[in-house]
Amino acid sequence: MCGIMGYVGSGETVSIILDGLEKLEYRGYDSVGLATVERGRIKTQKTVGRLAALRKMLAGNGKRGGAGIGHTRWATHGRPSERNAHPHLDCNQRLAVVHNGIIENYQELREQLQKKGHIFISETDTEVVAHLIEDYYKGDLLAAVRRILGQLKGSYALAVLSADEPGKIVVARKSSPLVIGLGTGENYIASDITALLDKTRDLFILDDNELAEVTPAAVRLTKADGTEVTKEVFRVEWDAVTAEKNGYEDFMRKEIHEQPQALQETLAGRVDWEKGTVVFPELKIGRDDLSAIRRIHLVACGTAYHAGVVGKYIFERLLRLPVEVDLASEYRYRQAIIGPDVLTIVISQSGETADTLAALRLSQAKGSRVLGITNVIGSSVAREADEVILTQAGPEIAVASTKAYTTQLLSLYLLGIYFAQELGTLEEALRQQLLTEVKLLPHLLEKTLATETKIKEFAEDFKAKENIFFIGRGLDYPSSMEGALKLKEISYINAQAYAAGELKHGTLALIEEGVPVFALATQPDLYEKMLSNIKEVKAREATVVALVSAGDYKTEKSVDYALYIPKTHPFFTPILAVVPLQLFAYHVAKVRGCDVDKPRNLAKSVTVE
Repeated sequence: MCGIMGYVGSGETVSIILDGLEKLEYRGYDSVGLATVERGRIKTQKTVGRLAALRKMLAGNGKRGGAGIGHTRWATHGRPSERNAHPHLDCNQRLAVVHNGIIENYQELREQLQKKGHIFISETDTEVVAHLIEDYYKGDLLAAVRRILGQLKGSYALAVLSADEPGKIVVARKSSPLVIGLGTGENYIASDITALLDKTRDLFILDDNELAEVTPAAVRLTKADGTEVTKEVFRVEWDAVTAEKNGYEDFMRKEIHEQPQALQETLAGRVDWEKGTVVFPELKIGRDDLSAIRRIHLVACGTAYHAGVVGKYIFERLLRLPVEVDLASEYRYRQAIIGPDVLTIVISQSGETADTLAALRLSQAKGSRVLGITNVIGSSVAREADEVILTQAGPEIAVASTKAYTTQLLSLYLLGIYFAQELGTLEEALRQQLLTEVKLLPHLLEKTLATETKIKEFAEDFKAKENIFFIGRGLDYPSSMEGALKLKEISYINAQAYAAGELKHGTLALIEEGVPVFALATQPDLYEKMLSNIKEVKAREATVVALVSAGDYKTEKSVDYALYIPKTHPFFTPILAVVPLQLFAYHVAKVRGCDVDKPRNLAKSVTVE
């Protein structure tokens, strides 16, 4: 993985591909490359590092017309190097391939091909694809690509060029996203809709086990068995401006500040304010279905997993059903008890997270109904889940998730209230109270952004720290987990989150003079216990930043820095509390000179295990 862009038409092929790849930089990558067909042969240019270096190398290349494919790579097989960068070629350098995903049986295929005399120059799994196609190519690129797919185990989004068919790109997809942009006398391919928004709004979204032959005049869609496919054009209604920085220094800060509007979008159409009820017109699941559910499994990765932990607290309190929350990468391997009486809820910003998709498919195979929460319409989760809730946060460009997280939280809150409403487990008065607070959340989040001023003032004090602890109790604990993850992701400071009651069970051994501790104390029923935990770390001369609700001036006397969020129902403090944590991570990373939008070693959409 990580980003694919291709073009076929009479335009400036190289510039169009480079511009598309630039839109995909947010996904994270370590090398970049491009292939075109020129004068009857494949011409490639690759480099380690950023796209800007490739632009410089290709300056003056004004090639017009023909076909080309480009790729930004995030290393999985083989270190970042020019040899390992995509595109990869066959022995005769007549075929070029770019690939997202992982070919799991590549070593076996490589050995078979080497015995036939094929010579490999890279360490990658992708190169076997080029050599396999070479074995089957008889002048029909689509037929050759189709023939190899049955030999590939794993996931792939493939784009292939042939020097012998210069006006054509062949693409194939399995468990890794790929879209085709439709133009007039020209067409595009990309791994992400964002790459195409300034070119076209009309798309074909490939499903698993589908291929396409893309020429300037037409797109021919088939299944892997050769059956022709008829597909409706998907019209993108996004405003391309939403994918721009819009005056902010970084995408991450822009997206932090977009959260009030994102919450409004998530709420839109989901609450009948006159009746005081939550409505999900898109859901088919009803009271009878819910009555048959005995357990709920929440499954996700990374930031989405932390949203799931919050969901567990909320669902158990509102529904009085047992809820399990799992890391998707572990879910398949612990022999979880899954069946028709389990509702599985998978959460993924991109809707393409490989481990989460695998958990989705396992749950369906075991008879569980699957509800997906995702931000991307047309994604694999959106298409494959039995039920789907779109968070409607808009494009999120920075690798570190912010607005996707808060909209996932809001979606889970609304879902919990909706289920409780259907099951009759939520008192009318409490439902009305919760919905009154829900309506205020966008405004309260806007007010919470005011903490940025104070955070900027003291961020410098933490730039040289190498270890920071985050502590909280109840719903503050998953918020602490998300705060620690944000700081690790973008500042590279070792940050650890602990349930504050666990301090005495080992962690206090690490607390000494000057060690920073970020303490969350927003839960009234646990406040006194949390205050005792704060005093425990202060007694060992830790430097404490406290996050509390407005009006709580008691804590301020016991800490070094205090940040205040507006008062809301304790259920909803995770939506507000995470904002100062995001801003803290952002400003500490900035004073440390880190690239907050593209942190090292990370990718936006993790489409491999």
